[in-house]
Amino acid sequence: MSDYQAMQAELTGAIAAATDLDALEALRVAALGKAGSVTGLLKTLGSLTPEERQTVGPQIHALREGVTAALAERKAALEGAALEVKLAGERLDMTLPAAAAPRGSVHPVSQVMDELAEIFADMGFAVATGPEIEDDWHNFTALNIPETHPARAMHDTFYFPESSESAAQRMLLRTHTSPVQIRTMMSEGPPIRIIAPGRVYRSDSDATHTPMFHQVEGLVIDRGIHMGHLKWTLETFLKAYFETDDIVLRLRPSYFPFTEPSAEVDVGYKHEKGRRIVGGHGDDAGHSWMELLGSGMVNRRVIANCGLDPDVWQGFAFGVGVDRLAMLKYGMDDLRAFFDGDLRWLAHYGFGALSVPTLSGGISA
Repeated sequence: MSDYQAMQAELTGAIAAATDLDALEALRVAALGKAGSVTGLLKTLGSLTPEERQTVGPQIHALREGVTAALAERKAALEGAALEVKLAGERLDMTLPAAAAPRGSVHPVSQVMDELAEIFADMGFAVATGPEIEDDWHNFTALNIPETHPARAMHDTFYFPESSESAAQRMLLRTHTSPVQIRTMMSEGPPIRIIAPGRVYRSDSDATHTPMFHQVEGLVIDRGIHMGHLKWTLETFLKAYFETDDIVLRLRPSYFPFTEPSAEVDVGYKHEKGRRIVGGHGDDAGHSWMELLGSGMVNRRVIANCGLDPDVWQGFAFGVGVDRLAMLKYGMDDLRAFFDGDLRWLAHYGFGALSVPTLSGGISA
């Protein structure tokens, strides 16, 4: 055995006996560092004769490669052993959530909007939208609302400053989502089944009224539509929304310019622990009637204004405040709190970000 082979055996033996990465690094520096023993041998190659270099050179290079390979192998073995020890000492609780729960809350109005969309989608209704800044014709005239109607008054409607435009083109903040019905009838051919949820604006403010609130209206246009279809739709909707079959409706004759005949819809309810609980017959003991929404058969003039033949097409429409529905179902008593931006109120009445309403899983979160 040559001196170089003996030196390699000694070094590889020491490397194999290294017990940790620090000891291994010390051996690497001692052998291959700037002042290392193997590095010193490599430096002597320059002073050798060509004949000696051909004989000694391969032996020194083989020594360096052997030591380098032994260092790499021992390092991999030590790092693997250290990882095994670390993994053995650590426990991973697979029941812990992968991420922190969402901190935000869904506003009750947004939640109720999702509930309404889910319920009416099951009955074949699509969701329609329209501009919140409307013109006089779509908001009033097309809906058969006369020039002298109180809704057109400045104290009830937010008008934009007058311009050179005609009265029909005068711009305003829509007072209901009925213009969406007009635009849908004019742009889409019957049959039509839509709901139109969205923000509306009226000049009013107290515990049960705000200048801006949310409304949902429904519209059906088809052949052979009658009041029985309207009553069934409203009963089916309210039973699904309030999640009870004990819903009794009372339809009272009323007047709306855009429907004829028109009906106010009352629902039976009772007081329980300071809350209004919808359900039951309003004439039963302990129960009362509460006005909930307006409805009726679409006026022939409105159908004609939209370019449809009222002798062929009939329909019904209804409208209800989304904020009012939220107050009744979830026990809120002041509409103004919906728009105060109080995080404490939202934390109490808000819904989880993943509380998606479904008919199969339950409308309420």
